[in-house]
Amino acid sequence: MMTSDLTSHIARCVGGDRWVVSWLPGRTLTGQQAVTAMTIASTVTEHLPTDVEWALLDGLALELGLTAREAVGMVTTEKHDLRRPGPRPRSLE
Repeated sequence: MMTSDLTSHIARCVGGDRWVVSWLPGRTLTGQQAVTAMTIASTVTEHLPTDVEWALLDGLALELGLTAREAVGMVTTEKHDLRRPGPRPRSLE
């Protein structure tokens, strides 16, 4: 699991080099992409990005197939709790 002192967002390994990130629901990332996603979340948690940070975020977000504005919007609105295990599937007996 990846966490940060700067953000409540987390990344969790789901097997091999596949990761899920709390602000990117429904997507599975590589380990490097998860680090990128956590870097973005840590950058924008406490304040709006400066002009220099927007330039950095543009490059990082591109690695995830997003624009910087899309990424910042998702970081600030998505709050999926990946610390708790998901519901167990029901058996079909």
